[in-house]
Amino acid sequence: MSRFESYRNKFSCLRMRREDGILEVRLHTDDGPLRWGLVPHGELPDAFAEVGRDRDNRVVILTGTGEEFSGLRATVATRSLAQGITAAAYDRVHWEGRALLMNLLNIEVPVIAAINGPAWRHCEIPLLSDIVLASETAQFQDSAHFMSGMLPGDGMHILMPLLMGMNRGRYFLLTGQTLSAQEALSLGLVNEMLPQEQVLDRAWEHARLLAQKPTLLLRYTRLMFTEHLRKRMQDLLGYGLAMEGLALMEQPE
Repeated sequence: MSRFESYRNKFSCLRMRREDGILEVRLHTDDGPLRWGLVPHGELPDAFAEVGRDRDNRVVILTGTGEEFSGLRATVATRSLAQGITAAAYDRVHWEGRALLMNLLNIEVPVIAAINGPAWRHCEIPLLSDIVLASETAQFQDSAHFMSGMLPGDGMHILMPLLMGMNRGRYFLLTGQTLSAQEALSLGLVNEMLPQEQVLDRAWEHARLLAQKPTLLLRYTRLMFTEHLRKRMQDLLGYGLAMEGLALMEQPE
């Protein structure tokens, strides 16, 4: 069991507040938009585990800071930065990558994403939520992987074909396609599109209604909804991360 007081200020890339059992988790870097890197990659697995172990959480809201949900957009330099990584260092990446998404899915209460702006890096994280709300300014892209010389093996290869359909999902990953909020809504990736200043308030509206439900109804509905996703991740996430690491061994001609 975890207690909110023990983890609320534990993570440098997260701000948390809780009201009436509703936990708001806000991603940030230096209190601005999240900049993806080793810090969130290392902290989010532990953060999601703490949140999931706290039985006083009834609903979780996941949001970002400022004008973006997660960034910056990666460049073709991504692969060159990762090349030369040691086996021990990639073992950490492999472990954290598996734990991050599995610990998120192991949170046993409804999760609502309030996507405040572009999610250019790891958009699979908010898209795994039970209710997905997006700002009109939101965009979705896998900028850090195939288009930048990296294999998209850390969950994107599972979730995007699942959400978009096999052919659309593969096209998205292979081309670096950017989806607008409207396109994401049309494809069913998000449930509502709102003005940016209304997204978080709308998430709290949903959360307050959900939090009125009986405890076991909330917890077991979430368990039922995530069972298929957890099985898919268990089967394919570690494999994808391993393929990503092996592909880094290839030296460019």
